[in-house]
Amino acid sequence: MTAEPAGRGGVPEGALPFVAPCRELSPLAALGWIRLGWSDLKCAPRQSLAYGLAIVLLSWVVTGIGLRLGSYWAVLVLMSGFVFVAPLLALGLYSISRQLEAGGKPSLSRCFADQHRALGNAMVFALALLVLFLVWARAGSMVHVFFPASGGTDFKQLALFLAIGSAVGSIFALLTFMFSAFSLPMICDREVDAVTAIVTSVNAVLRNKRAMALWAMLIVVLTGIGFATALLGLALVVPLLGHATWHAYREAIDAGAWPESSCR
Repeated sequence: MTAEPAGRGGVPEGALPFVAPCRELSPLAALGWIRLGWSDLKCAPRQSLAYGLAIVLLSWVVTGIGLRLGSYWAVLVLMSGFVFVAPLLALGLYSISRQLEAGGKPSLSRCFADQHRALGNAMVFALALLVLFLVWARAGSMVHVFFPASGGTDFKQLALFLAIGSAVGSIFALLTFMFSAFSLPMICDREVDAVTAIVTSVNAVLRNKRAMALWAMLIVVLTGIGFATALLGLALVVPLLGHATWHAYREAIDAGAWPESSCR
């Protein structure tokens, strides 16, 4: 039996590498992604805003559930979980940018086709996020034990709760950011499994810390604006960030070793 010849980086010829290589990014690259994302939103406003409005409605439902539980703590915990599901909700937005890049006219039917094709790997990714969310929710409930909801509003208690809760949540938010920064656009674009996409995303984030720190800050600021407008701003913010994430992936990840998806 003869050994299979090794290719670039010691990977056997014809075999796919475990992680897609990443490019070195400019520290201010995120500003260009926002600009390109805005351009995509203007080119496909109807399709993009349809996703944005759906996310606003979902956010209102989640807020309503928290209020029915009779605790503003529950609203804070449920809405904080938004960061864990937003990447999955943006899958259709990546498809819109992909269609625009290919020179086609975006359609929601094509978005649904792309989502259906990537459903298996997206569910594996969703499972990873679900585990993170459950651990985060457990940590959040432990914080809540020390700050039980009361009839009156104690603003000092609320401030301390927010400080501790934010410190705990930031750890899980950072993991979520590293997992999802480039993985779902890669799954949408290429025939790649979820584990490879996640490892590729984590590798790219760690190798471009300054650029990704600015990108994370922009995401936090824009999402905060969306929340500050009674969630209405999310109708615009989420499509903008979704399209920008696609361009971030295209600039950062060299995924040419994998075949393109069959859904064009």
